[in-house]
Amino acid sequence: MSRLPEKLDLALVIRLREVVVGGEATTESELRALADQAGGWARATEAQLRAADARLGKLNADPASPLAEMAEEIRRVDALGEELEEARSLLAGLEERARELRTAYLKHHADSAPRLS
Repeated sequence: MSRLPEKLDLALVIRLREVVVGGEATTESELRALADQAGGWARATEAQLRAADARLGKLNADPASPLAEMAEEIRRVDALGEELEEARSLLAGLEERARELRTAYLKHHADSAPRLS
């Protein structure tokens, strides 16, 4: 199973949580970069989940499959499902933060624009 390097994966998740959950200051360009990385994380996780589901289906279809292999694949499917749920949740949070940032930017410029007489 191919995965992102653990340190990159962890650093991305930590930064996403800081921005989405913690409300840390960020720029729109960082939000775009984070969204690209999080989207890649979600797509990779979806692919891994589909592959694990397929392996589980093959194991289930073979009555001679060892239970230990089936249990391991079930654990993998569960873990990937949770990871995918978190990735999607953080992506939705990033979209919300981007809307908030754009709204604040537009409001600031509207409030500071000279009034027409």
